[in-house]
Amino acid sequence: MKTILVFKTSVHQKDEVKKLRPWLNKLVNTNGCWNFDLEDCDKILRVETQSLHAPAITSLLKNQGFYCEELH
Repeated sequence: MKTILVFKTSVHQKDEVKKLRPWLNKLVNTNGCWNFDLEDCDKILRVETQSLHAPAITSLLKNQGFYCEELH
């Protein structure tokens, strides 16, 4: 069963998404998908996954210099 995780981020530009793409692709792998909604005021990151948990994603973005908080 897939889970959808939603995060508020500080990612504002497409080139920042491009920088994160290889990291997110590796983390999410072939069993899931991810996307950013840069039009949303919270710069939403949605991750559809079967195996990941929110701390792995927030840690990845923080290690790359971005704010990331799971929304409940």
